[in-house]
Amino acid sequence: MSENCLPTGVKLKDTGFGYTLSLIGGKYKMIIMYWLYENKVMRFNELQRSIGIISFKTLSMMLKEMEADGLIVRREFPQVPPKVEYSLSERGLSLMPVLNMMCDWGEENMPVTDCR
Repeated sequence: MSENCLPTGVKLKDTGFGYTLSLIGGKYKMIIMYWLYENKVMRFNELQRSIGIISFKTLSMMLKEMEADGLIVRREFPQVPPKVEYSLSERGLSLMPVLNMMCDWGEENMPVTDCR
């Protein structure tokens, strides 16, 4: 890891590492990014079904935070009933190599269970 990530005497939140964690940290943000990356564009209910156990309120809050952070794009269509689609922004897409590396590391380092 580079020395710039956590220099001596600097709080974690004031580093690039801390900033990145603040954007993708939490229980569902990386999962939301994964599904949007895989499907390009998704509606709220599609995301909720794909994620599984996530409440309406939690998903709504995560999407609002991610939109405010510039990670996703929310596109609303003026029609009845309302239609809203979500997709990754360019900024969100730029984080996908990081998430893919985390996935690869996990696959390589996950404890092997003996299924005898």
